[in-house]
Amino acid sequence: MRLSKEVKTGILAIGAILLLIFGYSFLKGTNLLDKNREFYVKYQNVEGLAKAAPVTINGLTVGKVQDISFANEKGGLVVKFTVEEDFDFSKNSVVRIYSTGLIGGKSLGIFPEYDANNLAKSGDTLRGETEDGMLTAVTKALGPLEKKVNNTLATVDTLLLSYTAIVDEDTRKNLKEAIANLNKTLNSFSGVSENLNHILANNTGKLDNTFTNLDKTAGNLSQLTDSLAQLETGKLVTDLQNVVDKMDKIVSGVDNGEGSIGKLLKDEQLYENLEGASRQLEQLLQDVKLNPKRYVNISVFGKKQKEYVEPDNPDQ
Repeated sequence: MRLSKEVKTGILAIGAILLLIFGYSFLKGTNLLDKNREFYVKYQNVEGLAKAAPVTINGLTVGKVQDISFANEKGGLVVKFTVEEDFDFSKNSVVRIYSTGLIGGKSLGIFPEYDANNLAKSGDTLRGETEDGMLTAVTKALGPLEKKVNNTLATVDTLLLSYTAIVDEDTRKNLKEAIANLNKTLNSFSGVSENLNHILANNTGKLDNTFTNLDKTAGNLSQLTDSLAQLETGKLVTDLQNVVDKMDKIVSGVDNGEGSIGKLLKDEQLYENLEGASRQLEQLLQDVKLNPKRYVNISVFGKKQKEYVEPDNPDQ
């Protein structure tokens, strides 16, 4: 059976159209002969995600983004993507938009949840999330640091203003003088230290002897302490107590008029007799002083002795 030219032309046209469709799909990254699963995910902002962007699971590319379109009049977006690999995951899995590098594009990453009773099927809508880009994360991390830096700069500025207000010309002059005086003091200390070193160097022997004597003194004190520790302190205390008791008895006896001392202190008659004897002795001494010839009579020529005449004031 011979085909007409028109039929051949139609067959060639259909083949060219089919080849064009397959070529276009291949260039878009879609193979019409493969049976891929299609999934959907909704976002409010796709962060620059483009069509034909790779879809990954744990870093492995398993598909591509097929289409991005508006879901409603409020601006919500729906991303359609395919999964070519035969890898099962549940409907609870998360599809996250993430950045592939500092200056790279965006990709879709499937973070699978494994639940055999709730596996995702082609045409299901999964839950979507958006991961902050590297620059966004750095900016967020630098936000608190920026506040701290601003607060620190404000504090430093306040301190500088206070320092400028305090350290005027007179204060700077006083500081210079204080530093100069401090240098003089340090120089004086240096000279004193040199003199002290010289004194120590010249008297090393004497210092050694002094420390030796101190060691001996310490040894003697130690021996004295040992000797005192060996004394019978109990007996010594007992003897002292006995002495105190005897002294107490003596004092009590004297206070009660016992013994010669007690009678002398307590017996009034004895006191009066002693006082009278003392007065008579005083009168006798006075009479001897006034009339010595009455008691010592030396007569060479046999002169008659004068009679005793009592003085007018015998108490004198």
